[in-house]
Amino acid sequence: MDEAWRIVVAETEEDAARGYAVMAQLRPHLSKDDYLAQVERQLLQGYRLALLEADGVVRAVAGYRLYEMLAHGRVLYVDDLVTDEGARSRGYGAALFAWLVEQARAAGCAKLQLDSGVQRFDAHRFYFREGMHISSYRFSLDMDK
Repeated sequence: MDEAWRIVVAETEEDAARGYAVMAQLRPHLSKDDYLAQVERQLLQGYRLALLEADGVVRAVAGYRLYEMLAHGRVLYVDDLVTDEGARSRGYGAALFAWLVEQARAAGCAKLQLDSGVQRFDAHRFYFREGMHISSYRFSLDMDK
């Protein structure tokens, strides 16, 4: 990773707020206030928010958590992973992904997992390039119907 790049885990609301402009590109349905409130609630449940900064500007963000499952053992699950649209293909996403892999290894995880919307073809190419594979289907039932 370039010396001017650094990855920090958000510890304050101010840290989380610095990641909003990038996260909003993946989660456009969330206003900044809703995003901050949601992140605050999720932090209490073990969610972590990592920011990759280059020259002091947030270029990529990842939300993740650690948990255990009977099926897989200890897992690092990536809730959110996005690189700023104007800064893609510069290695920021790959650097943040590699950092997540190292976090998973350091935590003794058997797997790093994530879900990706079926329409996100560019993201899928990135995940395949990073060595991921499709291991299962995710089924969902909307509870508001």
